[in-house]
Amino acid sequence: MPYKFTDRAKPQALGDTNLFKPIKVGKLELAHRVVMPPLTRMRAPNNVLSKEMAPEYYAQRAQRPGTLIITEASFPAPQFGGYDDAPGLWSKEQLDVWKEVFQRIHKEKSFVYVQLWNLGRQADPATLAKHGLRYDSASDGVYMSKEQEENAIKAKNPQHGVTKDEIKTYIKEYVKASKNCVETGADGVEIHSANGYLLNQFLDPISNKRTDEYGGSIENRARFTLEVVDAVVEALGADRVGIRLSPYGTFGTMSGSSEPEIVAQYAYVVGELERRAKEGKRLAYIHLVEPRVTDPFLTEGEGVYTGGSNDFVYSIWKGVVIRAGDLALHPEVVREMVEDERTLIGYGRYFISNPDIVDRVEKGEPLTQYDRDTFYSPSEVGYLDYPNYAECVKEGYTQ
Repeated sequence: MPYKFTDRAKPQALGDTNLFKPIKVGKLELAHRVVMPPLTRMRAPNNVLSKEMAPEYYAQRAQRPGTLIITEASFPAPQFGGYDDAPGLWSKEQLDVWKEVFQRIHKEKSFVYVQLWNLGRQADPATLAKHGLRYDSASDGVYMSKEQEENAIKAKNPQHGVTKDEIKTYIKEYVKASKNCVETGADGVEIHSANGYLLNQFLDPISNKRTDEYGGSIENRARFTLEVVDAVVEALGADRVGIRLSPYGTFGTMSGSSEPEIVAQYAYVVGELERRAKEGKRLAYIHLVEPRVTDPFLTEGEGVYTGGSNDFVYSIWKGVVIRAGDLALHPEVVREMVEDERTLIGYGRYFISNPDIVDRVEKGEPLTQYDRDTFYSPSEVGYLDYPNYAECVKEGYTQ
């Protein structure tokens, strides 16, 4: 398929910045600070990654030695899911493909963390019902939308506020999946507590209407996320664990900036992580979704929130920070961000269309424009067919 260079950004070589200095992240010695963040691709029929395509896809993007790859979000157990085309982490069949993915990434001398996903009320209630699974969230009946409520009623699977026993079961399954990942060859895991999914649904007062110790106050709303962190750290060691947060996110009808206490909520979570760090359990990193991207389904530049910043995290957390969100098109912002020597940069959508993006960012080479229509399609088009820069030039790409 013919692609072209994007005309949406003027390239700028960043090879002279801290972005291309090595850094220690958890147990890993990264050669540079460009990170591939989690990118859902929906090429896992029946929750099994494509054995034919996924190892090659990840190997292409791990080609620059010393790169940290964070995998697409994956379900630790069936109850975490609700999409049939996203990968799981519980069966031998699933883990056999993951093993090959990890081996291919390591063969390129790069590193891999697996993102652990729990959809909660963003799941499809009918898909869950088909598999005999609950439609879970922080609270009963607090739906994302009227449409989602109608879907749940039609599926005879109303939204269920998880019980304390069910929370304990979830935590055990986070631990089991984390061990599965590391035993299969991953370097670590990232706990997904962002973008409106289940842990975020507990953090946010818009979705959490509980009156027990998991709801009401800032401390209570943070409890589930921190219990997951503590359990996974206990299982793997803190230096194999990261967490993703989206303080200003509105995806999944989260509060974002409309909630006056939202920064206080996240400052508390980050403060608790720093307190644990001072006790000898420092996470490998905190991964932040920038307010530039309040909703990942919008085109870059849309839904930008300019009234706040993630900078508050740095005054609390003294470890490594990954920042992601429409940064490929803003090298001038990246240049500024990486002046802080604890900062790594996640390049999302443009990592899809530029498997050699690390080299391109270093040298200031133009980026290939992605084809959004193929983000979630099942074929190798838009997945395995994006060439490196030299091949683009040979093929006569233009802007």
